[in-house]
Amino acid sequence: MALADLLRRALVEHEHQKAVFDLPTRKWHRGDAELDLAVRFHGETASTPLGPAAGPHSQLAQNIVLSWLGGSRIIELKTVQINDALEIPRPCIDATNVGFNVEWSQELKVGQSLEEYTKAWMLLHILQHSAVGETLGNQRPRTLLDMSVGYDLEGIRSSKVSDFMRGMKDASSTIEALRGELKGDLAAYRDVEMGSCLSDCVTLSTFHGCPADEIESICRYLLCDLGLHVIIKMNPTLLGYEQVCSILNERLGYRDIVPIEEEFAADLQFDQAVAMVGRLQKLAGEHNRTLGAKFTNTLVVKNHRRMFPSEDRMYMSGQPLLPIAMSLALRFREAVGAAFPISYSAGIDARNFADAVSCGLTPVTTCTDLLRPGGYGRLFKYLGNLEKRMRKLEVTDIDSYILTAEGAADRGIEDVHEASLSNMRVVVDRIMAEPRYTQAKNAAVPRKIGSELVLFDCISCDKCVPVCPNDANFGYQIQATSTFAEEAFVSADGRIEQRPGEAFVIERGHQFANFADFCNDCGNCDVFCPEDGGPYIEKPRFFSSLEALQNHPRHGGLYIEASTELVRVWARVSHRDYQLDLERSSRHARYSDGVLELALDQHGLIQSAQSVAGASPEQGHVLSTHPARSILAIVAGLLDLSQPNPVNAPWLDRSS
Repeated sequence: MALADLLRRALVEHEHQKAVFDLPTRKWHRGDAELDLAVRFHGETASTPLGPAAGPHSQLAQNIVLSWLGGSRIIELKTVQINDALEIPRPCIDATNVGFNVEWSQELKVGQSLEEYTKAWMLLHILQHSAVGETLGNQRPRTLLDMSVGYDLEGIRSSKVSDFMRGMKDASSTIEALRGELKGDLAAYRDVEMGSCLSDCVTLSTFHGCPADEIESICRYLLCDLGLHVIIKMNPTLLGYEQVCSILNERLGYRDIVPIEEEFAADLQFDQAVAMVGRLQKLAGEHNRTLGAKFTNTLVVKNHRRMFPSEDRMYMSGQPLLPIAMSLALRFREAVGAAFPISYSAGIDARNFADAVSCGLTPVTTCTDLLRPGGYGRLFKYLGNLEKRMRKLEVTDIDSYILTAEGAADRGIEDVHEASLSNMRVVVDRIMAEPRYTQAKNAAVPRKIGSELVLFDCISCDKCVPVCPNDANFGYQIQATSTFAEEAFVSADGRIEQRPGEAFVIERGHQFANFADFCNDCGNCDVFCPEDGGPYIEKPRFFSSLEALQNHPRHGGLYIEASTELVRVWARVSHRDYQLDLERSSRHARYSDGVLELALDQHGLIQSAQSVAGASPEQGHVLSTHPARSILAIVAGLLDLSQPNPVNAPWLDRSS
């Protein structure tokens, strides 16, 4: 979506609904003025240690803004690789209870990723200077972006990926091009100051099977040739097959989850990793750069679920990965020294975030937990729980918190790095003893009530909106109605006749829709919807262009063009195509399926019917006004500009 449309939607939504991108202000992190949650990351300061992990929550500009509103200040962007035309199975995410996926890196072209991250960077700075920033209560929250790239040396050294990283280090040309979109009511934001360096650090994701010497060569290229700070994302296979199985299958009881043994043998080994980071840390120092490690990537396991029937393997995340990843991080830290920078992502949620921060992990990132009901609205509790614990300990900054969180200072430990390592030993022991990470505590599935989801009138639980990582699902208001539709049909003698049709009923004013350009068919909203069918499939799907609608025939969909005089809608309903033109002043419409054309009054009643020029209607051809009435009701709700949404964003005007 264009920068101007995103910004205008955010500003109008904040003004009218006290929300931005469907996240209400009550779920934003405002911070405690008496507490300093700031941390250092590659020599820079970030206002909190929290962030989304590279994944579905850090791909699009609005995702990044949503994470930021929740308190994220170190945002790990979705992984970019040379192959940016992947065919990914759909659905691709299963967060039913644990967390599995079959999704690879970015779903945008590499150039699109650069533009999307630049839009996010600009939005963060502009929103800080708007009423949104005033609501946050901190006019200058310090936010850092962390690139993520993969998966092999050849791809990373390619001009496509290397130019992406150079463009992230100096995005001045992209920023200036995007500033040109800020016209009219947005012109006041055109000259907001912001640095042109979006990021000079990168988390390297090599995934499984990349040889140790190739990982080291990639790091040398990133450090020396591109001048980037580097974090190496480690795979859980580093802990060893026997140890992973011991934790996962024996201690935690996940006997149905089977790690793939051959992946452990082909992957980087622990001793290789320790020796490699020793060499690379020295090299980084020689180039005035920093080196760190991240724990961990997802765990590759055999596919035993029905969500991805075409795949033989999938990647595990969530609760059972935390004991594995924390055990590995502790072992690694003991081997390389407490001062070595460690970032973290595996099984993090609001209940264990403060523990992870006490271990000196920076940043502490999350993904699977945000796929659950509440979505980005879960983030503010992470920092709220940390602040609550800091107040209880009577400390005001992160270093003091690390020294006191697990009693390190009481044991005579004064160095924060040593305290964080000491805390980590305590935290890992506690995690291993906690029942909440076991299979017995994570076997429940979201409740289904047995009813089928349809176009209108679901139970309006609103779960589909926040669980979408891309903010593709949204609510809107329409008029409830109960009447009978009509239909036109072609009789045996070729005449077009009218007759009563099926009932047309809308019982609820609050409805839901999907903005298809944001939706990647991941299926997560279907997992948590109490009804069967999937909101991203059954609810109205809106495209931003007619071409996009025509190129996605898998589901139904709509595309709208609007002016002050006319609203034109193209729609695909039950695999049939329709077009409707609505005159705004008279509320009369012309409606066609390409064979028959109906003139409708403001109530959706047929005024006249005729064949479309050049068409030869077959006997028995029927055109019902039921789809037309659905379209009219939906359009009336979506074009209410007092309710900003992804569809009407291009027509919002704050000056009118």
